[in-house]
Amino acid sequence: MSELESRLHSTPAQASGLQLGMVAAERSGDMLAALLLQGLRKAWPDLKASGIGGPQMDAAGFTSLWSCDELSVRGLVEALWRYRHINGIRQQLLQGLLARLPDLYVGVDASDFNLPVERLLREKGVPTVQLVCPSIWAWRPERVQKIRDSVDHVLCIYPFEPALLEQHGIAGTFVGHPVADVIALEPDRQAARQALGLPSQGTVVALLPGSRPSEVKGLALPFLQAARLMLAQRPDLQFALPTHGLLKPVIEQALAQAGMQGRVHLIMGRSHEVQAACDVALVASGTATLETALNKRPMVIAYRMQWLSWQIANRKRLLPWIGLPNILCNEGLIPEFLQEQVQAEALAKAVLRWLDDPVAVQAIQRRFTDLHHQLRQDMPTLSTHAIQKVLAR
Repeated sequence: MSELESRLHSTPAQASGLQLGMVAAERSGDMLAALLLQGLRKAWPDLKASGIGGPQMDAAGFTSLWSCDELSVRGLVEALWRYRHINGIRQQLLQGLLARLPDLYVGVDASDFNLPVERLLREKGVPTVQLVCPSIWAWRPERVQKIRDSVDHVLCIYPFEPALLEQHGIAGTFVGHPVADVIALEPDRQAARQALGLPSQGTVVALLPGSRPSEVKGLALPFLQAARLMLAQRPDLQFALPTHGLLKPVIEQALAQAGMQGRVHLIMGRSHEVQAACDVALVASGTATLETALNKRPMVIAYRMQWLSWQIANRKRLLPWIGLPNILCNEGLIPEFLQEQVQAEALAKAVLRWLDDPVAVQAIQRRFTDLHHQLRQDMPTLSTHAIQKVLAR
């Protein structure tokens, strides 16, 4: 028996309280799952939860059999390259779950990993819930049948999703976006700067090149090259870049290549504080764009992936934008630079344009405030109520 299998079979046996299986496959899912766990523990104080997670879930009492970082991939081609490793983890996870069926399974985003697990468990009578609706409204609408076969209920973080799911016979509840509960309606820029040790005066540009190693490898260098161009025009600019231990070596290599060593405040974690502290952000497409919007900061969105992955994904794309603020506002409010458009000079110009247009900044802040109110719904509590109804059935 492998070491991982040994860990699986050493998971605590069924005891009092809800026995929960859960998988989050990346750092953003780790945050969502940790908040959900906090809500569930109010209803089930003796909750036992295990599966695949990250540090925030572990801090909430979760037992991670594998780290979510082992599943974190970007793009279809990279997923194929790592398929054997990821599928091996899924098979071992399933072996343990089927040997000791949980009372409930919650898949957190990562539908390509979670839906097959949910389908098999559902066939065994285990209630299954998916937190974060697979984005059938943005791309890959063919997944509707898989969702219907796999999931008893979907906890939706965007308000238009339950009606869309209902059209396909899938039950869903809008629970709000948990980040909207965590981030203050009026973020305190000065308090955030003080907490991070950043200058209280002057202009701060946040650099957020992603949370996955593959993202950071593709975006850190052009982001830092753009920062160098901005610095040449405005020597008083300050730059802040949040990261974590897994990504720090990649960031440090990019800093050296861009000639920006010592010119960027590297901050371990604390991305929300960095977003609150900044005046404008350069952000990789993903959850960080929504977090930046909820912090009411203007931004420039960029994304670049492996060429073949992009060709496949782009053909299935149903919307003209990829950035969540643009999608949720249904308008191209934020400039997006994709693939070959990710060039340092273009990124620098777009960031500086925000700094030169305070009227546009005020307008975008008003739109982001409206969005914040719409998404702030107390996700942990609403999710717990929806799960209680699923279990009652």
